[in-house]
Amino acid sequence: MKQKLIAETLGTAFLLIGVIGSGIMGETLSDGNTAIALLANAIATGCILYGIITCLGPVSGAHFNPAVTLFFALRGEHAWSAFLPYVIAQVVGALLGVWAAHVMFDMPILQVSDTMHRTGFAQWSSEIIATFGLLFVIVGGVVHKPDTVPPLVGLYITGAYWFTSSTSFANPAVTFARGWSDTFTGIAPQHIGMFVVMQLIGVGVAYLVLPLVFSKAD
Repeated sequence: MKQKLIAETLGTAFLLIGVIGSGIMGETLSDGNTAIALLANAIATGCILYGIITCLGPVSGAHFNPAVTLFFALRGEHAWSAFLPYVIAQVVGALLGVWAAHVMFDMPILQVSDTMHRTGFAQWSSEIIATFGLLFVIVGGVVHKPDTVPPLVGLYITGAYWFTSSTSFANPAVTFARGWSDTFTGIAPQHIGMFVVMQLIGVGVAYLVLPLVFSKAD
């Protein structure tokens, strides 16, 4: 278990380093062009997901996401006794990743985001769809071709940055950690709760729907 928790902490930390760091770099170099900054952010996030899932999947399952851990626990494929330790490791790793990104770009380590536009029904519904879609590609990959899960997740999140109005957080640990970075990818802390609620609804929808699609996953 210790090895798995270290893997979840390290992997989630690198995920947030990728998200926050590429957001800072993209915004710095894009000269005010938000589309270019988002493109850089999306590509970097997809790439880091491919790397960490490939390397750490055999160790911990490479969840890096409480929504993924909850989904597999509900299905009986992840022990409930390991649920809370995984979530704690993911949240701790996410915060460490945020702080590491701040250090690399010579920014204050402790910050609070004032990004106020991440709220409203459109973005909330996006988080339901984004989380459902993430679980959809994970389960589909696991059922039909397990070795494709890393690129499937990386490519899905890269695309979902663009086809969702929320830019596809789809991860409660990531959502929480991004509240403490006043950078391109931040979210005001008062908006974190609804994003997480919508992500959990996405888990519930996936739990009900995906067994109907992927019968081998039952």
